[in-house]
Amino acid sequence: MTNIRTTICGLRLENPTVLPAGILGVTAASLKRVAASGAGAVTTKSIGPLKREGHKNPVVVEVNGGLLNSVGLPCPSLEESIEELTNAVKESSVPVIASFYGRSIDEFGLVAERISKARPDLIEANISCPNIEDEFGKPFGTDHRFARAVTEKVKDSSKVPLIVKLSPNVPDIKVIAAAVEEGGADCISAINTLGPGMCIDIPTGRPVLSNKVGGMSGPAAFPVAVRCVYEIYDAVDIPVIGMGGIQSGLDAVQMLMAGASAVGIGTAVWKTGPEVFGQVCDELARFMQVNGYRSLKELTGKAHQ
Repeated sequence: MTNIRTTICGLRLENPTVLPAGILGVTAASLKRVAASGAGAVTTKSIGPLKREGHKNPVVVEVNGGLLNSVGLPCPSLEESIEELTNAVKESSVPVIASFYGRSIDEFGLVAERISKARPDLIEANISCPNIEDEFGKPFGTDHRFARAVTEKVKDSSKVPLIVKLSPNVPDIKVIAAAVEEGGADCISAINTLGPGMCIDIPTGRPVLSNKVGGMSGPAAFPVAVRCVYEIYDAVDIPVIGMGGIQSGLDAVQMLMAGASAVGIGTAVWKTGPEVFGQVCDELARFMQVNGYRSLKELTGKAHQ
């Protein structure tokens, strides 16, 4: 019998699909809806230490191969975010991952401590967003020293198992992955968006996005995501949640073979709707049955054999 269950940090998921941060994760109601649509786990939009407006519209534009977005990490106050997170944990039928960020290493620790009191199943440190920078003006996830320091601070501040989300926009993602593992990360999620990229409106001759540039997601990012997960799998012993452009069950198979234990589906939700989770799971299960795979463990890392 085909079994598509998986385990992340000792937590069992009925299937390997995960809603990533930033996609329908603002309210408990939206997370509950995605859970009911077939996702194996759901992730909140990244929670920050203070209320944040984000960038002015337009913040998303469709381009060949996916989306460019520069939302700017908008979020309500920490108190409001924790209230929604608490409700999500109570109401969701699947595990809830709380994504969060800080503007400094200490703030990462502070937010981790606060949100952990809502008892999410996992927390995810978003060190890969270009809107959050270290003292040198770069995202925390682009320097292995800061990446490790943030990870260590969070682990000192919370007992909830920790995922660290990595950026593909680095010279060597293996170095960053090894650093967060050394810092105590229990899992890695990869990748965040590619870029930055730009789209220009020809009639006006101006960039479409209010922030001018944004991160690229969708099918065009998929081959890069597969390569990153493949390299991370070789560099660490902790599990990986692979994400970036997954549209189908066969895309999920590739990501699992690269080394992922679970797969995030984001832009495809915008294109297809939450039912994409069930579709991907059905296609994955059919592939496994036809090709004689009985469990996801037989798929995970197969490309490394």
